[in-house]
Amino acid sequence: MTQEEIKAQELFNKYYIICMEYTEEIQCSLQAKQCALLAAEECMETNKNIFQATFEKPWINSTGFKYWEKVKEKINKL
Repeated sequence: MTQEEIKAQELFNKYYIICMEYTEEIQCSLQAKQCALLAAEECMETNKNIFQATFEKPWINSTGFKYWEKVKEKINKL
């Protein structure tokens, strides 16, 4: 597994465990996926803000931004 796949699975699992207490399995999977995607997007936004504050290059080319973009792709495949 790649680092991105591992992180995607970790995020999904964290939200899935919380969700299992309140909803059915199928609904829980959908909700956990949505929550994991939101968490990844927050990390991307934070990375964007840090990168813009410290460098002149476009933030979209940063390693951190690319990492979280791949994590989101992996979450969508779960």
